Order: sequence, then structure tokens, then C-alpha cells
Amino acid sequence: MTSPQIDTIAMRADEQLDEARLADYLGDKLQGADHPLTVRQFGGGAANLTYLLDFGAQQYVLRRPPLGPVAPSAHDMAREYRVLSVLHQAFAYAPRAYLLCEDNTIIGAPFFIMERRSGLVVRRSLPVEYAAISDAPQQMSLALVDALADFHSVDYEALGLGTLGKPDGFIERQIEGWYGRWNKAKVDDLADMDTVYQWLKAHLPPTSAPTLVHNDYKLDNVMLAYDNPAQLVAIFDWDMCTLGDPLADLGALLTYWTEPTDAPYLQMTAMMPVGDSRFPTRAELVQRYAQRSGRDVSHIRFYHTLGIYRLVVICAQIYIRYKRGQTQDQRFESFGMMIPLLAQAAVEIANRSSFTA
Repeated sequence: MTSPQIDTIAMRADEQLDEARLADYLGDKLQGADHPLTVRQFGGGAANLTYLLDFGAQQYVLRRPPLGPVAPSAHDMAREYRVLSVLHQAFAYAPRAYLLCEDNTIIGAPFFIMERRSGLVVRRSLPVEYAAISDAPQQMSLALVDALADFHSVDYEALGLGTLGKPDGFIERQIEGWYGRWNKAKVDDLADMDTVYQWLKAHLPPTSAPTLVHNDYKLDNVMLAYDNPAQLVAIFDWDMCTLGDPLADLGALLTYWTEPTDAPYLQMTAMMPVGDSRFPTRAELVQRYAQRSGRDVSHIRFYHTLGIYRLVVICAQIYIRYKRGQTQDQRFESFGMMIPLLAQAAVEIANRSSFTA
């Protein structure tokens, strides 16, 4: 098992947990939790807060919503627990969830506990462990896309997840829901967001057979084996998982992908190493997904536009929390500059005659 120091940080000052109260609560509820507890924080991510609970011989991971008022549908611990308590039975990359606590008096918010998995999470640079593997970017990218296609083939009814969401009208609700969140979170009006909203409503793709949808699928939400970039260890951040159109996940993946020729502001929002031409293009990802899944991807431009549109709103929701002082994480200061640039990118993608890399 890797050292807790490798991929965690000391808890941020404004995101600390009451370790004593948490230890007392968990003591008789989890295997090994009757030993002394040490808590550290996973420093990545910009929304839900994730902590490593180290009981010595046993480690777990705690997930809770971000600080301040949040949209429950976007940080739903009960939903994430429900999914992960059963999904591991049919999909090996889903960590198992053990316990849900909806008593806000323990740490100040609902939370759940899941298994700890060890590996590498690739963010803005390639890990040194993969430096000697020349095709590591290609290997991890194909594994990422293949896992998404395989996830979309999971029999959700057999797992008892048939009531997780309402697939009918899924895309329409995405468009309207994110527009409503935009109007609540925006600091300034933005004509480009109104333009994209109208374009999405006018270009709805044909309805496809519903599947489980992760709703936040990207490279830094997966974990890879230390010695093998082609081997996924886990997929994280399931709090928005639902039933709907699987191509929404592919559109989200394209949204967070980057190519060396992308504008600097798109590279800033990428959740992967930037400037490395060894990674596949967006078009190559789409082709791989189509081959693996057998799905029609001819309307992928719509889903890519939807993904960027959604990203603008996510940035706005995070930025407004920063502006209000609900988080002091300085990473979020630049989001105000990014919002209009991303909205403009969504308009440009929508106006293309066809999907291009």
C-alpha cells in the first residue's frame, strides 16, 4: 500500500474535520476503525472534498460535499453511496461504498465511506512512474475510453438501479437544468450562454437507449496502476451518476481533453497533461468509443457543445462560492476570467459544420 503522504496533503484550514468526533462515530461501524485515526486530505478536485482515513492497518476514504450552500443534485452523497454500494458487483473499477451518514452533526455535512484504492491519478503532468514508457499517453487514453464503453454496457436493472434516474427527457433536462443553475450562479450576464442554450434546444439528437451515465467522466477521475498505464484501478466521483444518454459522458470527456493546438484557455481547463502530442486527438477518442461500444456517434458535436456549456456553469458555481468567501481556495480566483472564454468556445463548437478535433 502506498504511503498516505504521497497523494494527500494536510487538511486545509477551512476544510478540517473533527477527527475525535468522527473516530468515535466510526469506531464500531467499520472493520479496524477501533484503532487510532489519522486524517489527511486528497488535494485534487474542485468540488466535493475527499479525505483519507488511516486507522493503521486499515484505510478508508471519506467523501463529503464542498463548503457553503450547494446544489444537492450535484453533490449527492446518498446517490453516490447508493451507486457504489452495488456497482462494484458488475463493474470492477467502481470502489465499494461501506457506510452512509446523513447526520450533519458528525462532520457538518452528509458523507459516506468507501474503500481505499491505490494507484496513480494523472492530472496536469505525466507521472514520473510512466516516464520510461513512450506510449503511456496512448495506453491510458485507450483504457479510459474502453472503460467508459464497458460501463455503458452494465445491466443497471440487475443491480437494482432502475430507479436511479428518469432517462426520458434526459438531454432536455440537462439543457434546462444547467441553464437554471447558470442564472443562479452567474456574476454577470453573458450573451454567449443564451446563444448556446438556444442552439442546444434547436439541435436535440435522436433519443438513444438509456444506460448508466457517470456525468463527470475525465482522465483525472480515474486511477491507474503504478507500473501499467493501460490498467485502470478505479473510477471516482459518482455523485451525479444517473440513467440517461451515454454520449453525454463522451461529450464530457471531450470537454476536458486537450490537444497541443488548443487555445491557452482550453488548455487551462484540461484535466490531463497538456502539450503532449502522444495523446490521441478528440476525434480518435470518439472513433475508439464507437468501435468499442458499437454506438452511433454522428451527433457528437452536440454532446461536445453540451459538455462545454455545462463546464461554464460548473466554473460559475465554483467561482461564486469563492467570491462569497465560502471557500478560500486560491485556485478558483482565475475562474472569473475563464467563464466568458469557455462560453465563446461553446458557441464556436456549435457553429462548426461537423465534429473536428
